[in-house]
Amino acid sequence: MDAQTSLAHVTVGARPLRTEEVVAVARHDARVVLDDDAVRRVAETRALIERLADDPEPHYGISTGFGALATTFIAPERRRQLQLSLIRSHAAGTGAEVERDVVRALMLLRLQTLASGHTGVRPVVVETYAALLNAGITPVVREYGSLGCSGDLAPLAHVALAAMGEGKVRVGDSSAAGDPVEASDALAAAGILPLVLAEKEGLALINGTDGMLGMLTLALHDLDDLLITADLAASLSIESQLGTDAVFADDLMALRPQRGQAGSAARLRLFLRASPIVASHRDPSVCTRVQDAYSLRCTPQVHGAVGDTVDHARAIAERELASVIDNPVVTADGRVESNGNFHGAPVAYVLDFLAIAVADLASISERRTDRALDPARSNGLPPFLADEVGVDSGLMIAQYAAAGIVSELKRLAVPASVDSIPSSAMQEDHVSMGWAAARKLRRAIDGLARVLAIEILTGCRALDLRAPLDPGPVTARVRDLVRRDVAGPGPDRSLSPEIEAVVALVADGSLARIGRDATADPSSRPAVPAATEPSRRNR
Repeated sequence: MDAQTSLAHVTVGARPLRTEEVVAVARHDARVVLDDDAVRRVAETRALIERLADDPEPHYGISTGFGALATTFIAPERRRQLQLSLIRSHAAGTGAEVERDVVRALMLLRLQTLASGHTGVRPVVVETYAALLNAGITPVVREYGSLGCSGDLAPLAHVALAAMGEGKVRVGDSSAAGDPVEASDALAAAGILPLVLAEKEGLALINGTDGMLGMLTLALHDLDDLLITADLAASLSIESQLGTDAVFADDLMALRPQRGQAGSAARLRLFLRASPIVASHRDPSVCTRVQDAYSLRCTPQVHGAVGDTVDHARAIAERELASVIDNPVVTADGRVESNGNFHGAPVAYVLDFLAIAVADLASISERRTDRALDPARSNGLPPFLADEVGVDSGLMIAQYAAAGIVSELKRLAVPASVDSIPSSAMQEDHVSMGWAAARKLRRAIDGLARVLAIEILTGCRALDLRAPLDPGPVTARVRDLVRRDVAGPGPDRSLSPEIEAVVALVADGSLARIGRDATADPSSRPAVPAATEPSRRNR
């Protein structure tokens, strides 16, 4: 999930950002470059704001207070203090620190909106945010504080506070260690002058869905890897438990034209292709079972549905990445208008939807793991894949860990977006809770990676126990990669380091790359026909 990107820099302001660009800046410190035309547009829009600031008529966010105080006129000499007070008061986060990649993603996304020429900030604001990213200065943002409406106010306010030279930050890519430093010191060391905000700029810095959108974008990147990894894990289980690949035939999938299902089935066929283990029980005189259990047979139906959910969420994310979220906003014809585009509902809903799909993907994975450990259902494997049954417990407790994670993922699947607690003296009386939906999805994705790692650990041991039969070429590559860090079957040993080693292979994309290589490189595929003779038990 954290595989290196080839992007050395990302241009901001020229067009909507892509997912891979957000990941490149958030996780790999790609340099941010401002588009020249974008900076010019920013300057032109700022001239309009400054004219309105001189207008004796009140204009929201320019010469008035905010939220429930929107009707309060603020005299010109007090407006800088108004902006300063807005950021200080809204930097009210609490709880654990938010991860560095999330903070950098939300900074980049806010910068993209600031560079749109629709927010009314000065060019120096845009330039300062770009400089913070390029200097590796990451403001300390706290876990709680955003309701996902009027923007991710508290998280974005902590970023703005740092840009003003206040609050705490971390510097560099190893900033998780040690205590954070003063923002003023970090800015001085990087040669960045602290911002002194003028009219409208405080609102422009905090009125966005950037936190929840940043986490959605990172989640989509991670899930692209995890879906391929899930198909690999399932292939290990199907193969080692003597399941059939006949149920994944293309003509059967065509009877139900769901795109995700067809894609998952195609990968399963490829990953199981030319497997001596699968071939060993095709003859009905050898295998008399009529059907495999649902957790094996229905893999593409479940995995594919998750893939379709990811595609839907990606469509929403791409629209949001092309959006300008601010209130008030400067329109193309020069009007300054209040609006409700900061409401996080579109993003919040798909964050919750993904949490449901992630929980179910982990659930079916855990069921396949459990089958491998039960001699009544594993088709000839020893109990718990133990070396000396009765003395050794094998992988018994690894399944406990997977079950515990799946139970938590089911709790995390409870939607956050159905809740709303009014705020700001009932002015903000319906909120999205999108930030909370994003935070729980982030935890759920970590849990899914661990459940898949346990299935892969189990499947690799089960494949070894099928010797002298060999696995297929693709699953053999997975097994061989795991064996570089994890020993094969044998007497009991501590499982925690082995689970963590496989989790690392899932998280860094190493296992997903095996799946991508198999699907992308025809020369790596076996020469035998794809539609090998199906088992009669599923015809």
